[in-house]
Amino acid sequence: MNFVECHEEPIHIPGYIQSFGYLIGIDAESQSITFFSRNITDIFRIGNAEQLFGRSLVDFPEIFHTVIDSDLYNSLQDFTRRENETHFDKVFIRGKEYHFSVFRSGKHIFLEFEAVLKNPNKRISNKYDNFYVIDNEKELWEQLLSTLSKIVNYDRMMVYKFMMDGSGKVIAERRNDNMESYLGLYYPESDIPRQARELYLKKRKRIFSNVYAETVPLISRTDENIDLTFVASRGMSPVHGQYIKNSGASSSFSVSIIIEDHLWGLVTCQNSEAKHIDLEDRVQAGIFTALASNAYSSFKSKNELKYRLELNEKSSQLKAEFLKHNNLFDSLVDNKGKIRKLPEADGLAIISEGNTVTVGVVPENGIIDTIAHWALENTAESIFVSRSFLKDHGEELGLDENAAGIIIYFIERSKKEMLIWFRKEFDEHIDWAGNPEKKVEVLLQDGKEIQVVSPRTSFQIFTENIKGNSKRWNARDVVSVQAVRDVILETSHKHYNAIKALNNELRKVNEELDSFSYTISHDLGTPLTVMKLNAQMLLSNFEKTEKNKNKLNSIVEEIDNMAEMMHDVLQLSRAKHSEIELQCLQPLNMIQKISENAKITFDSPKSIITIKECPDVLSDKTMLHQVFLNIINNAVKYSSNQEEPKVEIWGTEEGRTVVYRISDNGIGIPEQEKHKMFKIFNRMDNAKTFKGNGIGLSIVHRIMKRIGGNVDYESNKEGTCFILTFKKP
Repeated sequence: MNFVECHEEPIHIPGYIQSFGYLIGIDAESQSITFFSRNITDIFRIGNAEQLFGRSLVDFPEIFHTVIDSDLYNSLQDFTRRENETHFDKVFIRGKEYHFSVFRSGKHIFLEFEAVLKNPNKRISNKYDNFYVIDNEKELWEQLLSTLSKIVNYDRMMVYKFMMDGSGKVIAERRNDNMESYLGLYYPESDIPRQARELYLKKRKRIFSNVYAETVPLISRTDENIDLTFVASRGMSPVHGQYIKNSGASSSFSVSIIIEDHLWGLVTCQNSEAKHIDLEDRVQAGIFTALASNAYSSFKSKNELKYRLELNEKSSQLKAEFLKHNNLFDSLVDNKGKIRKLPEADGLAIISEGNTVTVGVVPENGIIDTIAHWALENTAESIFVSRSFLKDHGEELGLDENAAGIIIYFIERSKKEMLIWFRKEFDEHIDWAGNPEKKVEVLLQDGKEIQVVSPRTSFQIFTENIKGNSKRWNARDVVSVQAVRDVILETSHKHYNAIKALNNELRKVNEELDSFSYTISHDLGTPLTVMKLNAQMLLSNFEKTEKNKNKLNSIVEEIDNMAEMMHDVLQLSRAKHSEIELQCLQPLNMIQKISENAKITFDSPKSIITIKECPDVLSDKTMLHQVFLNIINNAVKYSSNQEEPKVEIWGTEEGRTVVYRISDNGIGIPEQEKHKMFKIFNRMDNAKTFKGNGIGLSIVHRIMKRIGGNVDYESNKEGTCFILTFKKP
């Protein structure tokens, strides 16, 4: 014995249609007739229907002349170019007017007929214009039912909304006074199973005129199952038919409510007596439902936009508060009340590296720790949402009623950092339209016994009490948590950038301290050398002459210079980048003094140092001295072995910069050495016969970068020219 679940029933291929319809199927390519409903002979004078197979309608002009002459049939290829797009016309058959519908599905073109039924009671007003001015969901759907009642006027008309689990709820109703209300009642998912919902998304208007009427089988010469998804008169399944009968209805009509390409719900109508709705009226009902659906979508979009703008404002305020703190944990703790309220939770727990801070109604800390451990072990997503956490894991984890619903956002799993929002247990009860529990019965089908789910026989209110759940977390709650996540990520990034900037600042200061240390040990050696040479000369010729007196004065002067320089450099070594004092400086005297000392230092009295135009520059006084000292000393030193050592110094104004060039006719810089010229402790192979330690150019490079300038050079076998670019004052 086979068992058939509701969602397994092949309702799109019943093999029959309802008695109000007449159907002919033709091959899309050859246009020859491949199947037809048995009642087709009721409207067309056909002696032997079997003669239709394999023939075209045009082969029977006397029988089908009104169909053949119709605009719809004459343009059949144009109207069936796209699949499942239905086109309508009207034709007279034997003096009676019929609706004529055409669509293509798969390899077949369907020709469907049904009698035109006039509706003398139809009263359409302009109220449908009001759909777009209604800003209340309940009023909108009530307005739709009021409008549709002027067209279809069934005993009971309802707006049925699908829940996330496939079940449904009646959210609006219009009924005769003698009928009990179904408003607010829930219906289980099995009432409209998955494959039925899929069909409602494809075929948006569905009528069953008389559930007690005999069905009309399709006649075909093949065993092929014919897909009747888009056929208006498609027959209903036996289970659905019994369901309608059990509800006390004889006829039903439904229109799909489509919101953003999803089946949001149905307008579902029931009548105690058999009732057929004309095709034009059904189409019009579909149009009004689509208008109301669009109005609802617009109304929801406006509300959602308003909510998002408010949420953005709250996020901005939260972001500003976060940035007042130096670490994330303090930011979270200081704003815990605001964070709790964003998803409208009863309580919040902030967990970070063993610390737990709570606000609002939350479980005990031991339970919170248990939940956090469970979440780390059993979830993979960054945001976990459950409204049935107590129901699903209460016994396993020893939960209490304060942890019925939770949302967890994992900030950083490795550090066990997370936020947990809590909702208390909600005393929930659901009023079902009858007992939703499935009952199985045995039916005989094609000589075989099958077990099927039996539809409910009673629709009396059945109340189900549900324990262990919280109020539902809706989409806005999740969006609010995502907003908190975004604030955390953005502010963490800003904190990271701030720390990175501080680290870079520290690195620069450290580099400068290195430069200053090298300066003390390297550059201050020059005045000490001068002092040593002068002192030696005094010792060898200690006569109180004017010459000796000048040399003694030179020693004293250099000692003063050294003291002043040491003071300036040591002060600068303690300073941060922002404390450098850039000012307009005239370097001429500085250059002249350094040049004269260089000739003495490197024992090169015959060096010819030519100093030309020296425009003002924007720099720090001490740093500028270090730059020219190193570059001029190098120029004199590396050209001192030439027969006629020459050094030339000049400056030019070039736009917003001042460029100084110091050229010499020294040893030059080999091409292969250029990539490491400004690296510390670097010495060229051709310079190893000269005294030095490879620090000077590294100091120059760092100083020029720091004062906003640049150092470069040009070199060949005939010498080197260093190029110093300063900001113009």
